[in-house]
Amino acid sequence: MKKIIFLLLFLSIFGCDNQEFRDLNKNGMLDIYEDKSQSIDDRVNDLISQMSIEEKAGSIFIDITKVTFEGSISSGFASFLPETVESINNLQMNHFNIIDSFEPTKMLEWYNNVQKVAEESRLGIPITIASDPRHGALDPNSPISVSSSSFSVWPSTLGLGAIGDEKIVEEFGNIVRQEYKSIGINLALGPMADIATEPRWTRVDGTFGEDAFINSKLTAAYIKGLQGKTINKESVLAMVKHFPGSGSVENGNDSHFPPGNHVYPGDNFNYHLLPFEAAFDVGVSSVMPYYGIPVGISDKKIGASFDEYIINDLLREKYNFDGIVCSDWALITDRILPNGKVFKPASAFGLEDKTTEERITRLIDAGIDMIGGESLTNELVNLIRSGIISEQRIDESLRRIMKEKFNLGLFDNPFINVESLNTLDNDFFIKQGIEAQKKSLVLLKNKNILPIQKEDKIFFDGFNKELIKKYNYSVSPEDSDYILIKLSSPSGRFEAKYEMQKMLGGGPLDFTSEEIKRIKSLAKIKPVILVMSLKRPTVFSEIANVSDAIIADFQVQENILLEMIYGKFSPTGKLPFEIPSSIEAVEDQREDLPYDSVNPLFKFGHGLNYQE
Repeated sequence: MKKIIFLLLFLSIFGCDNQEFRDLNKNGMLDIYEDKSQSIDDRVNDLISQMSIEEKAGSIFIDITKVTFEGSISSGFASFLPETVESINNLQMNHFNIIDSFEPTKMLEWYNNVQKVAEESRLGIPITIASDPRHGALDPNSPISVSSSSFSVWPSTLGLGAIGDEKIVEEFGNIVRQEYKSIGINLALGPMADIATEPRWTRVDGTFGEDAFINSKLTAAYIKGLQGKTINKESVLAMVKHFPGSGSVENGNDSHFPPGNHVYPGDNFNYHLLPFEAAFDVGVSSVMPYYGIPVGISDKKIGASFDEYIINDLLREKYNFDGIVCSDWALITDRILPNGKVFKPASAFGLEDKTTEERITRLIDAGIDMIGGESLTNELVNLIRSGIISEQRIDESLRRIMKEKFNLGLFDNPFINVESLNTLDNDFFIKQGIEAQKKSLVLLKNKNILPIQKEDKIFFDGFNKELIKKYNYSVSPEDSDYILIKLSSPSGRFEAKYEMQKMLGGGPLDFTSEEIKRIKSLAKIKPVILVMSLKRPTVFSEIANVSDAIIADFQVQENILLEMIYGKFSPTGKLPFEIPSSIEAVEDQREDLPYDSVNPLFKFGHGLNYQE
């Protein structure tokens, strides 16, 4: 009774900044970490002093989880993942990456339910929810993006690079922030600050292109839009990736998979650092290193997250970065599907013969704060108890990790009211996304064909069959005025050892001889307008030669694309990378150098409008 009277007296005198008292550790007292009138550093230190080793270890991991509620069914890879409640209660985890997408009311319901479970834990540590990109006309089967119909629709990151306007990208980040916050997402796993100097890389479409200076200003702008001037309860944290620049993959082989090398034959390593320097300048919260081995940069010959030169010497000391360093996903253990197939192998390059415990230790020793795509709380607990990893070293990382939870206001109130969903279906957000899609389109070639007239009869090839019914379409090429063909960057025609490789795609950048022959035969019938939906620099010289007009499309909705073709607006975008003229030119270029392809079909920055 005396304790309660003292607490009431304390609150009446000091007011606790008029906050509603949340007794997170259920001890009937206002602890320092529960008191929002205290400094964040003091609150963090008080919290850490009360955490058990199990709670500390659980806070070091962030893993993919499935969004579930009564009657729901998680789809795809998410359906094989552990339950969030199990991870909170049994593994003491409090960071999760979601890849499911349900209607907003359900997403909000799930988020609040998860926070209620966390609130009932011993210390009531709130949950941080992270997500990969959820905006744009994205591939629903992609393992590195999420389709979300409730958000505004934007072009791909390459499309934003084709616009090249930091004001538009900052506004995009601001809109992403508001739409994410409405359903409880507080951490964006991006932006990708990687420079797409290697055209064969399958993740080129996640970048702003191959120019470091454009990438730098757009990376900084996006982070400012997400985080604001300072990180607070209105912010979404940004995790810039993949330090020190993942675009220089050897022979285009994505470093999710062996051999996992990043090479610098053009001695251009520092060029790839420029967008990260821009991210540091605007106070980015978190950094994710790349999977691969930085060949010739460090003598360790191990993946970047395991390498103390990359994490400590370069990131911490040279750049004085004191935010969270989070490893990329699944560096320690293989991801296995229920059918026994390997979805993704552990990307422990240079440490393939090491045990799980040795890999964890190496990550922590190198300076990693948070380990992505793993739920190895028990293994880390054993390492701490045995003295292999010191508790003090874990506390260093926890100070960075918990600081951001406090900055976001999650300890004060992690719950979201249903009124937050009013942010969605916002006419302004939708309009801004549409305008960005329009500005991202690039006119590569025009032999006085575009814009076409509404009375022109069009044979559509590769377009949505229901959409074209709104236009003057022809059922045969012979009966048309123009043939409008939509192609996408090739993907496939390679042997995939792992399931994730199949989903990521990749393979040769040119089209098959059958496809080239088909397009050439159509071009003999009527003039061809070609729309090339680009995810990577694509080799299509033979097709380009027989096309009378060519448009580069970066995941723009087809109705908007057709508006441009019919002259509702003039294109203004510029190519964010060069288009190579041949496979030989691709093979001869160097992985770390921009615009070094011999005699490109279209140069970097090329783009026409209807007045030219």
